[in-house]
Amino acid sequence: MTDATAPLISADPAALEFLLTRRSRIAKTLTFPGPDRATVETMLTAAARSPDHGKMEPWRFIVLAGEEAAKLGALTRSLGAARGIDPDRLEKHAEPFELTPLTLAVVAAPRESEKVPEVEQTLSAGAVCLALVNAALASGWGANWLTAWMARDREFLETGLGLAPTEWVAGFIHIGTPTRPVTERPRPDMEAKVEWRGM
Repeated sequence: MTDATAPLISADPAALEFLLTRRSRIAKTLTFPGPDRATVETMLTAAARSPDHGKMEPWRFIVLAGEEAAKLGALTRSLGAARGIDPDRLEKHAEPFELTPLTLAVVAAPRESEKVPEVEQTLSAGAVCLALVNAALASGWGANWLTAWMARDREFLETGLGLAPTEWVAGFIHIGTPTRPVTERPRPDMEAKVEWRGM
C-alpha cells in the first residue's frame, strides 16, 4: 500500500548543484582519451529521455570517431573553401572533428504530424543536444555543443553524413578529456530576464 503522504518526487540536491554549476568545455581543449562505447551508450540513453511531445522521436544519433570524424574535418575544409569561407574561421570549424576523440551528431529528423508541429520537434532535438552535453559532463568528460554552417549545408549533410533531404544537424557534440581547468563565464542578469506574475 502506498503512503498517501509520501511525496511523488524527491529533491536531488546533487543534481541541482550540477545544473547550477555545469560548464561546457571549449572543443579545442578536449583531447584523448575519450569515453568507451558502454559510456557513450549510457549518455545516448540519458539524452533520449528528453521532452518529446507525441513520442515522435524526431531525432537520431550518429557516433563518429577516428577516421570517420576526420573525414568531416576534411569535408569542412573543402566545401568551406569552395564557398569562400574565411580560412581562419574554416580551420576553427574543421578542427573539432579531428582533435576531439568523439563527435556525436544529433540529427534532427522531423516527421509529418497533424498534432505535433515541426517547431516542437525541433525544440525536442535541441533538448536532446543539451541533455547529451550534460550526460557527458556528469560522466566526467568535457563536452561542447557546436553547429556552424555545416549543420545546414545540404552537400555536407548528404555527402558527409548521408542524411535525408528533410534532416539536418541540431548539434555536433564534441567529447573528450579536458586539458585545462574550467573557468566561469558571464551569466544572464536574472532580474532582467525574469518577469514575475502572480507570485
